[in-house]
Amino acid sequence: MFDRLRSFVLVTEEGTFTAAARRAHVSQPALTAAIARLEEEIGARLFHRGPGGAQLTAEGEALLPRARAALASVEDGKRAVREIAGLDAGEVRIAGGATACTHFLPRLLARFRAAHPKVRLILREATSDGVERGLEAGDVDLGVVTAERGEPWLDDELILVRSRHVDAAGAPFVTFPPGGTTRTLLDRHFPEARIAMEIASMAAIVAHVQEGIGIALLSRHAVRQELESRVLLRVEDPRTPIVRPYRLVHRGLNRLTPSAAALRELLLEERSAARAVSGSSRRGARRAPSASIGGRSR
Repeated sequence: MFDRLRSFVLVTEEGTFTAAARRAHVSQPALTAAIARLEEEIGARLFHRGPGGAQLTAEGEALLPRARAALASVEDGKRAVREIAGLDAGEVRIAGGATACTHFLPRLLARFRAAHPKVRLILREATSDGVERGLEAGDVDLGVVTAERGEPWLDDELILVRSRHVDAAGAPFVTFPPGGTTRTLLDRHFPEARIAMEIASMAAIVAHVQEGIGIALLSRHAVRQELESRVLLRVEDPRTPIVRPYRLVHRGLNRLTPSAAALRELLLEERSAARAVSGSSRRGARRAPSASIGGRSR
C-alpha cells in the first residue's frame, strides 16, 4: 500500500504517468499497474487520463491529502526510530517567512546547534500557505506562520519607515510582492498606497527606502539597527504599529521526532523570555527616533 500511495502522489505532482514513472525509477507499465491496484483497493477511479495528462477525479481529490499525511507519518516514524536507536543524529526541518527566518530564528537556531551539534537543521523560507503545504506533504517538521492556528509564539510589530531625506506625505511604498503577510497587511490598512516597487528581498527593500525611493511597512525588528542609527526614521501613523502574531505549527506533538520536539521546547522558552522582557520594557522603554506623516521628526 505504501508504494502504491507514493505512486499516486507522484502522478498528481508530475501530471503524467510517464513523468511519475521516470521520477520513481520504475517503468510506466509498473506504475500504471500500481495505480490500478490502488483504485481496486479504494473502490474508485482516481484519475481522468487525457491528452493534457492525468487529472484527479473527485475521489482522487479526497484521497490526496490523506495519502500525503499517511506517507509523512511513515517517514516520521522511520526518523524517530533512527534517532532513538542512535543510527543517526537526527534532523529538523523548519520553515517560516522572510522576517522570521532573518530576524527571529537565526539566534535561536544557533543556540540549538550549540546544544545539539550533530543534529542537522534545514531552514526553508516560505509564506504561511507554503509552510502549511510543507507540513501536509511531510516536508516540514516545524513552521512559523501568521495564520490563526498553531501555538502562540512571538509578536511582531509592523511600522512605517522612511529615509531622513524623504517627506512621508504622499510618498509611494516599497514593499513585497502580493502573497506574503506584510503585503497583505499593507493592502488592508493602507488601501490608498501607491506602490513604487515590489521586491522579494527584505534587505533590498530597506536599501531602496534608505535611498529615498519611498516609504515601507516593515517589521520593527528588521529595521532596529537603522532606527537606532537614524539611517531610517519611523513615520507616525494612527494605523501603526500593526501587531502580527507568530505561531508555531506542526502535525501534532506525538508526531514530532525527538530532535524536532527539542527545538520546539527551545522556541517556546523564547516566548516566555520575550514576554518577561516586554513587560519590563513597557514600563521604561524609550521610543525610537521617528517622524510624523507630515515629515516632522520626533
